[in-house]
Amino acid sequence: MSGVRRIGGFAMVSAIFILVVLAALGAFVVNISANQQVGSALDVQGVRAYQAARAGIEWGLHRQLQGGSCVAATSFSPAAGTLSDFTVTVACTPTPDPGGFGGPTLYTITATACNQPNAGACPNTATANSLYVERRLEVAF
Repeated sequence: MSGVRRIGGFAMVSAIFILVVLAALGAFVVNISANQQVGSALDVQGVRAYQAARAGIEWGLHRQLQGGSCVAATSFSPAAGTLSDFTVTVACTPTPDPGGFGGPTLYTITATACNQPNAGACPNTATANSLYVERRLEVAF
């Protein structure tokens, strides 16, 4: 009878050990899965931020080419549903002919898109958290 008790005790210890190992493995898998989901969501947000910055570049080019005015830093939110979470700050900088020969003026348009603007403008250098996404594009013509 005492032999049966020893085997039962050993089986209990083995079962607890296996349950602990399986629980740790399950927690590891859940952690990896959650990190992959966050990474995937940030990838999608990065693409959206890029498209919002492109929209800002196009808007700045349109303003400069159609109206002839170089835009000082202006912020807006795109109307498209998937880009509406972003704020785009567009700035235009004119640079006269560096040679001083009366050549054409060089214009540089910079568009910065982010999902957590600071005081309504991007980039956010003050209060951004780990889910902050920003893309910056620059065009010179």
